[in-house]
Amino acid sequence: MTKDQKVVAIQEIKDLLQDAKVVYVADLDGLNAAKSSDFRRQAFKQNIKVKVVKNTLLQKAMEQIDGVDFSEMFETFKGNSALMIAETANAPAKLIQGFRKKEEKPALKSAFVQETFYVGDNNLDMLANIKSREEMIGEIIGLLQSPIQRVVSALQNKSESAEANAEEAAPAQEETAATEAPEAAAEGETPAAE
Repeated sequence: MTKDQKVVAIQEIKDLLQDAKVVYVADLDGLNAAKSSDFRRQAFKQNIKVKVVKNTLLQKAMEQIDGVDFSEMFETFKGNSALMIAETANAPAKLIQGFRKKEEKPALKSAFVQETFYVGDNNLDMLANIKSREEMIGEIIGLLQSPIQRVVSALQNKSESAEANAEEAAPAQEETAATEAPEAAAEGETPAAE
């Protein structure tokens, strides 16, 4: 690889990393061409960008990114490395987990998710269980709606029970008035004109 090619490759990696909030580095070593292609296809369907990179070029690109110090990840840059960029925090971890149901690889080397670094494959389950922003917002909205729904439900039940009580009371009052009128007539009183 010439010096110019290296500069271009570093710039491509920097472009991928520039605004990335979710960065995974995985080991795809041991996957044959068909399995590697299948992994990339599944990643594409889940809106995850996958790029096999040289470790030295990845490190140089990460060193040039402003605002994030990726140095915690550098120790994992050995062997075959695949850079995975996603919008959803847990999507790459779930993809790796799903793929490993049939295969031994890919293995997680390191990840940068929600401004936190995770080093080592032992963090894969934790990363897979991280809730995405949309899931968290949905849960918060559900929690906020729950008390409101209870209040609305209670008000509806109260108004329905008040209406039911009023309807039950109205026939009872009519029956009372009807039974009092004949009794009053029997005693010689004249019922009042309505």
